[in-house]
Parts: sequence; structure tokens; C-alpha cells
Amino acid sequence: MKEKRSWINTTTLGDLIDMRADLHPEKEAIVFRDERHSYSDIAREAEHISKSLLALGVEPGDRIGYFLGECVETVSIMLGASKIGAICAPINSRFKPRELGQVIVHAGMKVVFTSASDTGTNFNELIQRTFPQIAKSESSSLKFDEAPELQTIVVLDQLERPGTINLTDLERLAESVSDEEVHFRQAGVRVRETAIIMYTSGTTAMPKGALLSHEAFSRYGMSLQERMLLNEDDKIWSALPMFHIGGVAFMLASIFVGGTYFHTGYFDPGVALAQIRDESCTVALPAFETIWLPILTHVDRNENDFDSLRTLMCVGVPERLREFQKATPDAPLLNAVGQTEACAFLGLSELDDDPELRFTKGGFPMPGLEVEVHDPETGDKLPYGSIGELWYRGPAMFDGYFRDQELNAEVFDERGFFRTGDICELDGDGRVTFLSRLKDMLKVGGENVAAAEVEGYLLTHPAVALVQVVAAPDERYVEVPAAYIQLKPDEEATEQEIIDFCKDEIATYRIPRYVRFVDEWPMSGTKIQKFALRELIAEELQSKGIKSAKKISSSEEK
Repeated sequence: MKEKRSWINTTTLGDLIDMRADLHPEKEAIVFRDERHSYSDIAREAEHISKSLLALGVEPGDRIGYFLGECVETVSIMLGASKIGAICAPINSRFKPRELGQVIVHAGMKVVFTSASDTGTNFNELIQRTFPQIAKSESSSLKFDEAPELQTIVVLDQLERPGTINLTDLERLAESVSDEEVHFRQAGVRVRETAIIMYTSGTTAMPKGALLSHEAFSRYGMSLQERMLLNEDDKIWSALPMFHIGGVAFMLASIFVGGTYFHTGYFDPGVALAQIRDESCTVALPAFETIWLPILTHVDRNENDFDSLRTLMCVGVPERLREFQKATPDAPLLNAVGQTEACAFLGLSELDDDPELRFTKGGFPMPGLEVEVHDPETGDKLPYGSIGELWYRGPAMFDGYFRDQELNAEVFDERGFFRTGDICELDGDGRVTFLSRLKDMLKVGGENVAAAEVEGYLLTHPAVALVQVVAAPDERYVEVPAAYIQLKPDEEATEQEIIDFCKDEIATYRIPRYVRFVDEWPMSGTKIQKFALRELIAEELQSKGIKSAKKISSSEEK
């Protein structure tokens, strides 16, 4: 790995967008499909959000959520909250009422921005189902026991509804606050304060909120500037959702370097292909093969569609990455190891790495990140060239989990190293490669799914006595949930009944695609052997020639 030198350059997210607007006011900053927004547009809209939040009584450290589809408003809300020291908490747009209520309450969100739609997901309707008390409220200033910290729901349209405010109300609120009030608050925000809480699924019964500072995102932008040679001339494309660390961190890195960020909006491989080709994008960040493969195999694709790309990043098995590289022979494909807790990347290939190293290794740690591997049983530190549990610390990592001091005490050592629970190789040159998980976690098409989350919901079914959720192999999504269920005595249920029980209540990627009923469990002492269940479902699917599970859709997800 070549020795490189870069100067530390950190700032708050609010100052970052204002600086870019001052330097390049008319330059395009964000493009969501056909919606094009300059740096001055984004800065102006962010300040508008700041003013409305101040009028709503938002204080530094208050949590501001958004439950929206892929739209530019996610950017202005995030930056607008950050300008006044509030903390943005994006909500997974695939969540259903059970998950939605958990996150809003756990984060203690004071204000939640949402939208209603006649064609796509009606996010406001999902919030109303989660908290029926909103529709009964005589005031737009909410107060009810089920979500004691929630005060305001903002629906981004002009309709009047009980218990909410709309865009007209938002405009009126913003007009009541001066520029000086925003700038005074903005001047007091520190780079080490939390900017965003990214909720990521873990081994507990609900997602965990990773606290990421303004500095962490600045350092991440610097690391991509150094590792991928990002600059203000780059047109950076991604399709990762704006509730995902990748979508958020990639967008902020683009602003950091002064580039232009292109996003497909709701993902459509045909739209993505046309966007990369017609906009002459230079950097593609699909991240997952479930995004990149449908683009590469699209019926409209021509050989020269990716001629403008100079590099791209995608993870996958070596065979798949070699196949991907053939489609962009002049644009090195970079591999990575990623985590929400590391602000997206903890390891990334070098542009001039040998291709086979890029296909088979996860890459070098990001600048400033110290990595170690430890024996998962003894905790002893292992030398380079070993495989073990990955521990790391560094300037772009998270500061702990929100409202979970007990868990924080478990996952950080006295030096500040984070115990990931992931088994990785740290090779002799210092490259980090992800191998497997200690955590009971599935990765469904790039989405983290904690088995405990799904198990906790399935246990609410009146016929279910015991349930274990494991990963089943899948060509489309890499892996999907499979549920093994023991029914209560004298109770009956079918596979389809269990699947239907999950629809419209939990996100579709969390719904088990296979349900098997058992009377006995493979045991190891007092514990169920989940590895045996994984082997069982894999063997069954292989024997039947099943390579991909049937797709599941719901009325809210088209």
C-alpha cells in the first residue's frame, strides 16, 4: 500500500452545504431522476427546514425523522436539521407499523417528515396506522403516551389533516424565523456532535441506532477523495436508498468533494442504465450485486453504455466480481468491507490494486482506521495473516448505540476498539476481507435482517410456540429468511398462513420465504444448532432444484 498524505479537513454538515453553495452556487449538486438541484437550491431548502424546525421548538440534540421515498427532501431535511444541531434519524421506507413504532419511540423523534401518495407507498397512512391517536388529536402539537417525545408530523403536501401540519403550515413557520436565528444556532454546532442516527439491524429484537458525528462524515468524504480520487468534476451515481448508510454517506461524500450526485429515485434498472449512460457518470456505487446485476443484464444495455465510468464499487463473490469487471474493462471495480458503524466503508480496494486482489480481498482499512483480529473465544489479539473477529477504531466510526449503554459496554474495549462480531481475514499486507458473521444476522439483498427481529414477530402468532429463523441461499438476494416453527399443542398453521401473517406488518425483505414445521430441534447442550437448520434448508432447496425464492409483495410496496 502506497504511503499517502492528506490534510485533515472536517466541518459540520450545515457549514459544508453553505460552503459549497458559496463556491459553486449554480453547479448541480443532486439529481433525483429528472429533478435537478443546484448547490444553492439545496442550501436554500436546508435553511428553510432549519427555520421551520426552530419555529417548532426544536433544540440541539432533538431527533428529526423522515419516513419518505427516494427524494431530494431527504437531503434538505438531513442538512436542515444538522444546521441547527438537531439529529436526523432516517427511517427505513420499507418498515411497517410494528417496526415503525419501535424506531420512532426508541429514537424519541420530536418531528417526523412524511408524505402521502395515491400511486406508491402512502407513508403517512402507515404512520397513522402505527399511531391512531394522531388522527384523533385536536391539535397539530401531539401528546400521547405511546410516543411521548413525538410532537409533530409534517406531511409534504397541501392537504389539511387532523394532528398534522402541511407544506403551507411549514412555510408559515419558516417565515417566522430570521436568517440570523439560524446562523446563531449553526455557529454553535461542534464537529464531534452527532449529526445522524442510522438505524441498523442487530442481534437484538429491534434495530440499533448508530451515532455518527459531523466529523465522521467529513472523514469519510476525505477517505473517498483519497482512495477513489473523487473530485469536483465527478458525477457520482448510486441507487442505495436514503435510509441506508451507503445512500446517505455517498451523497454527503459527493457534496464534500463538490461533485454531482445522481440517484435513480425508486430503483428501476432501466432508469439506472439510462442515467449512467446519458449523464456520463464517472463513478458508480451500486455496492450490491442485487443492484448492479439487473443493470448489466438489462435488455436495453449496449456495449458502450458504461464508457464514461472511471471506477465503480460492488461487493460479491470473486466469480461474480470477475464477471462484472468484464462489463467495464477500463473502470477498475473496487471491493469493500462495509458497516453502518464505520460510516459505510471500513475497508476499500486501491484503484491500482492487482485485479485478483480486488476480486478476492475486501481492501485496505480506510485512512486513520486501526484494525485488529482477535480470537473469538479467548479475545487474544492475532497477528497479521490471521482470521478472527474484527475489532477497529478510528475517526470515521460511530460513537456508540443510542440509548443502549449496556450494549456499548459490551462492544467497546477500554481503548475504544469496536468488537464487530464479524469474522474477517487480516492478511499480511493489511487488507481486510469479510468471511462470515458471529452475529445471528442475514444479509437479504444488501439489507441487514436480524433473526431475532423476525422471530420476535412470528412469536406473536397464536399458534407459534417456538421459532428459529436462519438464512436460506438465494441467487437473487444472496440469502433470504427461512423459519423453522414448532406449533403449540393442538394448533395448526400452514406455510402460506405464516407468510400472510407477516405481510403488511413487517418489511417484505424480513418475511420468511420458506416455513418448515418441526417437532424436534437439533440441539447442542441447551442451545438449538442454527447451523444445522441452515444446512437442512440448503440441502432441501438443492435437492429440489430451487435457486431463488418466490417474490413477495404487499399493498404498500409495488
